[in-house]
Amino acid sequence: MVVGAIKRLEINVKEKERKIISLAACAVMCLTCMTGCGGGDKKGSGAGHMYSAALAYNPKSLDPQYATDPASATVIKNLYSGLVMKDEKGGITCCNAKDYSVSADGCVYTFHLREDNYWFFDENNDDIIDDDEYFPVTADDYVFALRRILDPNMHSPYASEFMCLSGSRLARDNAHSMEALEVVAKDDYTLEITLDYPCAEFLSLLATPAAYPCNEEFFLSTKGRYGLDDRSVMSNGPFYVRQWYYDPYGNANILYMRKNSVNENEKYEILPSLLSFSIEKSEAAVKQCFKDDTAECFSSTKVGGYNPKKYHITGYKAMTLGLVFNPADKYYSNENLRRAVALAADREALKGETGSDIQSAYGIIPPAVDIVGRSYRELSSEKQFDIFDTKAAADALAKAKSELKINSVESVKIIVDSSTVDSRYLHVLSQHWQDSLGIYIGIEDLTTEEFSERIESGNYSIALYPVKGDFNSGLAVLDKFRTTDCLKKAAGDDFNTDNVMKSSSVTELVNSYTAAEKSILDKLWFVPLFYKSTYLVAKEDNEDIIYDPFTGSIDYRIAKNYS
Repeated sequence: MVVGAIKRLEINVKEKERKIISLAACAVMCLTCMTGCGGGDKKGSGAGHMYSAALAYNPKSLDPQYATDPASATVIKNLYSGLVMKDEKGGITCCNAKDYSVSADGCVYTFHLREDNYWFFDENNDDIIDDDEYFPVTADDYVFALRRILDPNMHSPYASEFMCLSGSRLARDNAHSMEALEVVAKDDYTLEITLDYPCAEFLSLLATPAAYPCNEEFFLSTKGRYGLDDRSVMSNGPFYVRQWYYDPYGNANILYMRKNSVNENEKYEILPSLLSFSIEKSEAAVKQCFKDDTAECFSSTKVGGYNPKKYHITGYKAMTLGLVFNPADKYYSNENLRRAVALAADREALKGETGSDIQSAYGIIPPAVDIVGRSYRELSSEKQFDIFDTKAAADALAKAKSELKINSVESVKIIVDSSTVDSRYLHVLSQHWQDSLGIYIGIEDLTTEEFSERIESGNYSIALYPVKGDFNSGLAVLDKFRTTDCLKKAAGDDFNTDNVMKSSSVTELVNSYTAAEKSILDKLWFVPLFYKSTYLVAKEDNEDIIYDPFTGSIDYRIAKNYS
């Protein structure tokens, strides 16, 4: 039982003088998050509203060290909070840590934790926790969370990002070597983390959900069910899960969250009182909920048909769409043919055609990725990757024909996931390829399911493939070329992100990102064409609903409703 090892606390929720966790900085969040602007006459503070929302699909897990799907990300964002977070300028600010220091060599981080951040249990889970509903989050909870990421038995998708931790390789290769991981609780409220090398991205990693705390005793008490049902989760954030019901054959599926008043103070209010999510079976069903007024916002890669004068629509270019070539294709396995297509891609011809949804792309890392508050694309100009040259393209095509021993290249079609992007933008480039190279490259629109099946089976010559990081970092984007099967060829067998991780300054980090981009682009297995926006659409009487285009999470902690 959890209470057997936890000091019993007598907490009076009505005692406002008690300094409970300050989440004020969460009000602004990171640069890539969306804050809607309220419209119409504002009556009152906009607080106390019960938000109706919808999740596309049932959350796969509410375990922050494991979950990756957008439905899980939304609930996790409203359920937990971490040591640090990104502010409105993209900088790192303290959240559950009241302060931190870094050693002169950049390898030792010492965090002093707030003593007023609490774990909260739903009172109905008294078979697990008896009658203790609250107890403090301590340094041990962060130690256990970081160990879980590296535990080989855990299979956390975030393990590679945390290999900068000292002892991480021993821990990853042998679960019995977790003690080698130099993440130490010096006392209940002092956490010391040692790295193998200075890492400019480390604080950004600690701001991700993967680094949210996990209480070991509660985790063990769930007996393998952690994060999988409403009796196997607890909260140290703005809301807690009151009910989670899902029947894959039924329609009345819900996830219901209440305001977690224990983690609130007089300086910062958690504004909504309740979050009521219906669990839908498709993104189309979520949009229907919005249309039927049973959801007050939704996220999507497409927003056609929604009038920006009637709704708050905000998008961030967090996705890169590029051509990937099938290495088994009899023509496009040839490097010179791929080079001809890349050199003849006239992105300037797209200007005036794309609108706000699409932007021509020359690099891999999209504009929404920020470094210390500035778009990475501002710090590293993508024009250095512009290789458009019709003469060089014609020369490459001639070499390809000679090598392939052919007089002409057979026509092929680029497969496109029509739910992600409007393929009409590709038709402009298709015409240029035909005019400059005499090669017909058509377009084949597919459903998401059809597109995925074709990619997995290798039944394609060229695909327009979406690349998006799991969090706001160039590291997360580049890591897709190490973990995604159809992108691995583009990076090469020897590709890794070690040099990125070992960047000790912003300048080094930018240079490392740029070098990694160039390494991938030079191989010509991935040809970036577009940066694509993803969106949050909200009803006009809402503001301050925060959207993260990388995780897909929607954060309601400071949301206001004036209806």
